[in-house]
Amino acid sequence: METDALPKQAVLVVNAQSRKGAEAFEEACRELTQAGVQLAGAFAVKDPEKIRGCVQRALADRAPMIIVGGGDGSLSSTIDDFLGSDTVFALLPLGTANSFARTLGIPLDVPGAVQVIATGKRKRIDLGCIDGDYFANAAAMGLSPMIAETVPHKLKKYLGMVGYLMWAVRVAFKFRPFRLTIDDGRSVQKVWATEARIANGRFHGGVELVEDASLQSGEIVVQAVTGRSLFGLAWSWFTTLFKLRARKQTTTEFHGRELKLRARPAQKISIDGELSAKTPVTVSVARSAVWVAAPADSA
Repeated sequence: METDALPKQAVLVVNAQSRKGAEAFEEACRELTQAGVQLAGAFAVKDPEKIRGCVQRALADRAPMIIVGGGDGSLSSTIDDFLGSDTVFALLPLGTANSFARTLGIPLDVPGAVQVIATGKRKRIDLGCIDGDYFANAAAMGLSPMIAETVPHKLKKYLGMVGYLMWAVRVAFKFRPFRLTIDDGRSVQKVWATEARIANGRFHGGVELVEDASLQSGEIVVQAVTGRSLFGLAWSWFTTLFKLRARKQTTTEFHGRELKLRARPAQKISIDGELSAKTPVTVSVARSAVWVAAPADSA
């Protein structure tokens, strides 16, 4: 067997509370078995608080691969435990935005994702870190944490990205710009910002926002949407969504292995869609931290 081939035995842990989790569990079990992946255990977890414990038990039993079915929040709550382990993390994207799956190039349907798990390869990737809390894809401060903190679960579950956009319009009127300070250890820079993305991967909110971010670069990227107006933030999203040239003029990026961030007023931070931190923070990169299941043709 090739050294980068994926294991053929795995444990499946599905967040049954994720947008498509409950109905996808049986399909995933069936598709994985048909694809030749032997399931040493399969768990549909109805309480999201118990997902991490289920993954930790599988890691303690030295499962060759653990397949986590859920959204970016499920990923964020479990990825820390894979550090220092040879167990492969595999993903079934069952959430709303599925940003990490998009970054890895994993299809967003169950059969397509199972095909990657069955025929893909193991790949070593970096993780981002915010004050000891590791994440795979992206964190944000500004409007995104306001949405994450207040969006009704049923709105997100049944309407998906449309529900997110509807709620974003609702909370936008309460939003205020902030003064962001970035210290890379050599210089200190300050900008007015309406949003800041702390990126290990390219996608955030299901949209490719940070094109220069890479899971294997050894750097963390902080991308600030500069300015003080909500219109400027909307324009930045619009130009990015449609890949207009003007998108580069709406943001300023900072790269490094470790960056210290402060904000005035202090800002809450959502990590992979879950509210988890508050400025001031130190953000850094954990180089080649975990093994993941990736498409066979990924770079």
